[in-house]
Order: sequence, then C-alpha cells, then structure tokens
Amino acid sequence: MDYAELTKAFGAFFAIMNPFVNLPIFLALTAGFTVAQQRALALKITIFSAIMCVIILFLGQKIISFFGITIDQFRIAGGIVLTHIAWSMLNGNSITSHHGTDKEKDHMQDLSGLAFYPITFPMIVGPGTIATLIIYAGHVQEMTGLIAVGGVVGAILAMLFVVLFFASFFGKVLTDTMRVIMTRLMGMILLAIAVEMIVAGARVVLPGLA
Repeated sequence: MDYAELTKAFGAFFAIMNPFVNLPIFLALTAGFTVAQQRALALKITIFSAIMCVIILFLGQKIISFFGITIDQFRIAGGIVLTHIAWSMLNGNSITSHHGTDKEKDHMQDLSGLAFYPITFPMIVGPGTIATLIIYAGHVQEMTGLIAVGGVVGAILAMLFVVLFFASFFGKVLTDTMRVIMTRLMGMILLAIAVEMIVAGARVVLPGLA
C-alpha cells in the first residue's frame, strides 16, 4: 500500500474507532469505578480489540468467501453500513448498529463483562470496523500490505488505550462542544470514504455503470 492508501485507511479506522467519541460512553459505563478499575478495563479492552482485529484481518475474507460473497459485494455492503454510521454521526444520533442499543449496554455492568461486551464489541470492533478490515484486507495482495493495515489499526488501538487509560483526565478536558465538532468532522470524512467504497464495488459488480 502506498502512502495515500495508508492515510485513507487511517482516516477510515480513526473515524469508526475514534477514541474520543467512545470516551463519553466508556465514562458512562464505568461510572462508580475507581481509576485503577478503569485503567485495568482499558488494558483488557485494547487486548480484546487487537485480538479481534487480527482474526478479522487475516480470516475475514475467507469467512465471506465461505458464504459465496465476493470482496466487491462486501465492499458495497460495508460502504452502506459505514454510510449509516457516518450519517448518524453527522446528525448527532446514537449509532446503534455499531455501538449497540441501550438495552445491550445495560446487559452487563461488571468489570470483566464490560471488557468485551459491549465496549470491545460492538462499540469499538463493530460492523463498521469489521467491514472496513475485510475490505482493506481484500484490497491488498501481499503480506506486507496486511501488515501495513495492521500497523494502522495498531496505531488507532494505541491511541484508544491512552485515551481510555487516562479517561478521568480527558473526561474533564474534552468539552461537549469539542466532542460534537469532532464527531461531525469524522462523520463527513467517513461518509466520503463510504461513498468511494460503494462506487468501487458497484463498478465491478455492475460493470455497465462504469
């Protein structure tokens, strides 16, 4: 992958897995926890997210192939999912397809349960992240490309760990206005990337459109 593709991949993953967008939800779900418990949870979330991303990155394309789905068909479907997420971000609505419903969030409130569900899945590694991982994995042809994509995701997860580890500090510094501005900006970037995914997939699946 060249620099332009890596930059685009970083923008897509950062928009979907944005640590600062997920921070208010993390703080709400860990209300009443001590700082030590929050930091232990941040470590577990990062580990679980990394494991899920690695599995999806290397096996995701084989899984969709098993069901007879091509990467271009999945690119269109993934682009539609990302469009829904981006539209929700632009309008300030709750992203239930990626973050889960309120009922799902309230299902588990213990420390070990929160580490995987609902914070790791579906908040961080939800349908949008999974679709984007499979699409970029199918786009690259060599192992070096997969490693490059993995490096981009790793950088996002490192940022996520830092933000969640110091959640109590960032929660005080990051104002509601800053969160809104960041969410809208990331939503616009994600929408542009989603449109490109849909167009690229449609050109292959429906060659007459080209």
